[in-house]
Amino acid sequence: MRLHDSAIHSILAALLVGLSVLGSAAALAQVTDPGVRPGGSNAPAPLAGLTATELAFFQDGLARFSSAKFVRSPTGDNSGLGPRYNSNSCVSCHQQPVVGGSSPAANPLTGPNGIAAANGATNTVPWFIVPTGPVREARFVSDGGVHDLFVVAGRSDVSVNCNITQPIFTPAGNALTGQGGNRNIVFRIPTPTLGAGLIEAIPDSTILANMNANAAAKRQAGISGHPNRSGNDGTITRFGWKAQNKSLLIFSGEAYNVEMGISNLLFPQERDETAACQAAPTPANPGNLIPNDTATFAATPDPTTGLSTGVLSDMEAFADFMRTLAPPTPAQPPTASTQRGSALFTSVGCALCHTPTLTTGTAAANGDEANPSAALSNRPANLFSDLLVHRMGERLADGITQGAGGPNEFRTAPLWGVGQRVFFLHDGRTTNLIQAIRLHASEGSEANRVVDNFFDLAPGDQQDLINLLRSL
Repeated sequence: MRLHDSAIHSILAALLVGLSVLGSAAALAQVTDPGVRPGGSNAPAPLAGLTATELAFFQDGLARFSSAKFVRSPTGDNSGLGPRYNSNSCVSCHQQPVVGGSSPAANPLTGPNGIAAANGATNTVPWFIVPTGPVREARFVSDGGVHDLFVVAGRSDVSVNCNITQPIFTPAGNALTGQGGNRNIVFRIPTPTLGAGLIEAIPDSTILANMNANAAAKRQAGISGHPNRSGNDGTITRFGWKAQNKSLLIFSGEAYNVEMGISNLLFPQERDETAACQAAPTPANPGNLIPNDTATFAATPDPTTGLSTGVLSDMEAFADFMRTLAPPTPAQPPTASTQRGSALFTSVGCALCHTPTLTTGTAAANGDEANPSAALSNRPANLFSDLLVHRMGERLADGITQGAGGPNEFRTAPLWGVGQRVFFLHDGRTTNLIQAIRLHASEGSEANRVVDNFFDLAPGDQQDLINLLRSL
């Protein structure tokens, strides 16, 4: 059979396109994410320069942050887990690479000894929680709120009459990425809390001055991030995926209530007031709806330190721990590749949002406003973030609005410690930094120009920039 000239030309054109695609793929194949950087201590480090008193409260907060909570503990403490919860301790979600970090590689929610089945609970593990996937919380787009994965029904530390049921999360999608499935459900993974006290101590004026810096370059790149703000006093909020929380205390109290179902002095009402699913009632509190986590006014001083750390509520102790927790430690010493990557990080435009360093103001960690904390005050915070929210396009949009953080907006994720993280993006859909960069680009994203700049680099230069990120 003889082909017409036009058909031959079409075939040749298709072959050329195919060869071009294969060539590009081959070039990209030379660039790899080397994966989680090993090394470092397994124990969380306190900020350098803490006083003995600050260090004592750090250690107290660490112990509480690491402990598992019960509906009714074996010692009789009604710590108040549930009735609906995502996990039973802070450390289960924040443990990579150390306590206070992000989601671990091995999911603690799954398996016969996992949190979903702890104490005899009869929970079904949702489709998007898998042994090798990230810890995730589920939000419903229809109401914007978190719908906890598990219930206390069936546990040995709750009434046999507790019969509340889990939300319906089906239909299922891709279990590892969380993509597809029920379109009303979006996911969040834990944000790292390492160095959080330094972030809390950055003045609003510093954030705004940095926002206004390099205005021409940002305008040319299409970058126009803005602060999220408190709806009450108008100050800049900075914690959470959409920078929706103002302070570590609010972040702590909300997480205690939302993630573990434990009511506290900031969030005093139970999220589910079913009486049979609460901690054991007492004669003075027959409905047991008094906040589970409160200050203990009668706490006695610790015999070793002489300090009454026990007077604090858990949520205050969690906040103290996070406030005095050291930031991640980058790989040392820098290599020739990471030094080239650092220059490229700026030249392609990554640093226009991921600001390498902001400086803290005057801050207190010890409760004495007359004596600012030397460990927190006027210190460089090498966070690689501007703490603003930016439009990230349709591929990452989650449809959730929190304050001034809109449906496709997210806080610039701090990159310190990214070299030792396993899962990336707000929903943990990838473990690969190159894929995470690629997903920053889509219709409506402020990052499109910068992503193009990265993929326009020679493969060796791309590798240097990835090596820099894995060194942080």
